[in-house]
Amino acid sequence: MTRALAIYGVAALAEIAGCFSVWAVLRLSAPSWWLLPGFACLAAFAYLLTLVEADAAGRAFAAYGGVYIAASLVWLRAVEGFSPDRWDLLGTGLSLAGAAIIIFGPRPV
Repeated sequence: MTRALAIYGVAALAEIAGCFSVWAVLRLSAPSWWLLPGFACLAAFAYLLTLVEADAAGRAFAAYGGVYIAASLVWLRAVEGFSPDRWDLLGTGLSLAGAAIIIFGPRPV
């Protein structure tokens, strides 16, 4: 479980950085070369999710969603300088609860 959470955390950072590079080019007038490391980050994100032990890709991706939402709020604060509000935090809590249900829910053997 710890390995999966670590992979999800690194994957979230890679996905957010990759998406932010596109955002920065299109919305913040960053130089277009920013897309190159951004696309490399997105490729790393996709690869990292293949390292999670799961019986189905969709289940691994769904559980990752909660981690991604939480990591996005960390990015919001650390990189963009905005503080998450109570609605951001409530939504994150709900998404992490959903991810926990997906990960820890009983499955037939």
